[in-house]
Amino acid sequence: MRYLPVFLDLQSGPVLLVGAGDLARAKLRLLTSAGARVRWYATDGNHDLSGIDAARIEIAEGDPLAADLKGVIAILCAGAGDIGVAMSARAKAVGLPINVMDDLVHSTFIFPAIVDRGDVVVAVGTGGASPVVARRVREKIEAVLPARIGDLAAFIGSFRKSIHARIPEFALRRRFWERIVDGPIGALVLAGRKDEAEKALNEISDAPAFAGGEAGKANGHVTLVGAGPGDPDLLTVKALRALQDADVVFYDELVSAEVLDRARRDAARVPVGRRVGKPGIGQDATNKLLIEAARAGQRAVRLKGGDSFIFGRGGEEVDALRNAGVSYSIIPGITAGLGAAAQFETPLTYRQEALRITFLTAHKAQDAEAVDWSVLTDKKMTVVVYMGMTAAPTIRDGMLAAGRSPRTPVGVFARVTRPDAQAAVGTLDQLPELVKQIDGGPAILIIGDVVAHSAPWRNFELNEVIANLLEAAE
Repeated sequence: MRYLPVFLDLQSGPVLLVGAGDLARAKLRLLTSAGARVRWYATDGNHDLSGIDAARIEIAEGDPLAADLKGVIAILCAGAGDIGVAMSARAKAVGLPINVMDDLVHSTFIFPAIVDRGDVVVAVGTGGASPVVARRVREKIEAVLPARIGDLAAFIGSFRKSIHARIPEFALRRRFWERIVDGPIGALVLAGRKDEAEKALNEISDAPAFAGGEAGKANGHVTLVGAGPGDPDLLTVKALRALQDADVVFYDELVSAEVLDRARRDAARVPVGRRVGKPGIGQDATNKLLIEAARAGQRAVRLKGGDSFIFGRGGEEVDALRNAGVSYSIIPGITAGLGAAAQFETPLTYRQEALRITFLTAHKAQDAEAVDWSVLTDKKMTVVVYMGMTAAPTIRDGMLAAGRSPRTPVGVFARVTRPDAQAAVGTLDQLPELVKQIDGGPAILIIGDVVAHSAPWRNFELNEVIANLLEAAE
């Protein structure tokens, strides 16, 4: 993010506009709609203000490069030609923000695409790279944003002081307003029935209790959230909602930065996962942190890569929370095995070929050695191995010794659903070599005939044919 979105109070001082033609007039309409006082230097001498509220526009004469900048809060150049570059140098010299239209080099701020709903304003920017994309995003937001969302913001604003006096605690007050916005009172405002909404809100006798608090303090809750394999667009709607409501997020190493960015901006973020080569804080310490956060009245999210209940120790955390009498809920996520299957077109089951699936973990060689491979030799069984890169030689040896064919198709799928995802496919006897082709994990191993239906396998077969032809030619 190169540009930080901010909202400028245009009524705190005059805005200097330099330029002419339709471009300048478009800026005049935008500025006056925001209540700005505009001092306009029309570089072509044409001060036509037809269709524009002229009450807040001052027509300035003379050279804008010699203009008095005292009290000016920003400078805009639209249709100003070469004067824009000179104005940029002057603005930067005195520390004033300036926008030179279609000139990122000489601008210190840019105009976003705007959705205006009164007290609710949404700004969409692309860093100046593509205004057309910003407009398309704005159109989609316009389509889903309620027409009276600004009325809802104004409605809440009118009650803020009185509710602040009734609910001093910030966290509990925020939950009060969330219940108002998401509940029937908010729906009344959005339906244009403001008088009924005011009556309903005034009838709330115990505001802290309405917000879900006891003795004036917010009740805590822990939500176990499956973050999926990495792509933030694979978060469920419920997971996104939990992240937006969280006071604190306890996250694992495998949670991508893009997923973590979906959490509420002012939520505390605490890493608790085991990192590569480091022991981590331990499960007992993590359980303790979750319980302490809930007892402090916080809404805590335990964010795990994939799904909490597939090699994520979610069951252990639920037991600890239940034994501590802490309120909790569970939101499933897409596990990495399913993410790999979807991205690389590897069906985990296939009619008449693969009728069963086994998920197992083999983080260390000892883990793999402890597996009873004899129960995994069925040709119609797909075996999905989590955290199996280090133990790949032991996995291969165990399955071969148990009787699985060395020509069984296998795939190593790394960093699935992420931009740097990678795949290596081959046969079971090649498994350790396939792992070496991957530029680091995390990775999923899929073992079974289904891998022969995957997209990477088509390239593998082509390479095999080419290799055989070259060998025959020699």
